[in-house]
Amino acid sequence: MAWIYLLIAGLFEIGWAISLKYAQGFTRLGPSIATITLMIASFAFLSTALRTLPVGTAYTIWTGIGAVGTVLLGMVLFQEPIEVRRLTCIGLIIVGVIGLRLVSPH
Repeated sequence: MAWIYLLIAGLFEIGWAISLKYAQGFTRLGPSIATITLMIASFAFLSTALRTLPVGTAYTIWTGIGAVGTVLLGMVLFQEPIEVRRLTCIGLIIVGVIGLRLVSPH
């Protein structure tokens, strides 16, 4: 179950990162509230996952999910560049996250 909590935490991390962009430096109330709410949810699920999982593994996978998801959504929502070099780096992050999951003791 800890891995499910970690996945949910990573998805909430993507959500708060994207809503932070819409908050425009916390100058827009709705997106600012969404950002803070999603941050709290992300940390809550991460902390629940950390009851069982090693902190180094969980934190790295959490940030990996957030980083990959945020970059991909940035390309879709904000027309950020889609380049082979960027996609290659995203692939490396995914390989690292999968690798950590496979070698994790829990």
